[in-house]
Amino acid sequence: MSRRWLPPLAIMLALAWPAGLLAGSVEINNGTGSTYTLHLTTLKEAKFRNTIRQKYDFSCGSAAVATLLTYQYGYPVTEQMAFAQMYAHGDRAKINKEGFSLLDIKDYLQTLGFEADGFRLPLDKLVQEHLPAIVLIEENRYHHFVVVKGLLGGRVLVGDPALGTRSIPRDRFEKLWKDKLLFVIHNRRDLAHFNLVSDWRAAPLAPLGMGIDRRLMDYTTMPKFGPGQY
Repeated sequence: MSRRWLPPLAIMLALAWPAGLLAGSVEINNGTGSTYTLHLTTLKEAKFRNTIRQKYDFSCGSAAVATLLTYQYGYPVTEQMAFAQMYAHGDRAKINKEGFSLLDIKDYLQTLGFEADGFRLPLDKLVQEHLPAIVLIEENRYHHFVVVKGLLGGRVLVGDPALGTRSIPRDRFEKLWKDKLLFVIHNRRDLAHFNLVSDWRAAPLAPLGMGIDRRLMDYTTMPKFGPGQY
């Protein structure tokens, strides 16, 4: 595609893509009789493409385990399925007050044939073992379960049931991750997916290496011709 084609394309996309429209397809005619179909997705939808959104304020645990199984282990489970099972067999009064616990999640996973436990290990162990994990973070004074989907370039990729897939600078994540507990499935490792390209697409890293080093401008001089000029 030539550079001259980009502005008309941008204009047509803006006209064909009204504000608030959901993901879909747009057909574009290049003016010579050829038609191209572009598949478009909003950023908001992309963030929840591989992360299950929690339905209730206290259901981040059921949404996190559903996300872990569905997208990191290829074992489709809805939040409703996980919620119903954990709520039915858990301490309902405690769940209503505090939400699900790792014990609730562990017991539920066991019914599906997945053995899981919490380990106090550094994040780098996930990279070494190529395993995703559920972790408890504390953000804005709220305790919240998220799924660690990957680590790359000094950032941690998480599936957040409230905010969708997002990447967090590692130093900030370490501060949010108070208990340093990694809750991982330690059997059926052949099913595990970690650092998937499809997950990172929802939270791409900025191509900082391609940026212009503007510090060089400090050392740039331009000659001027004429008396008293330089």
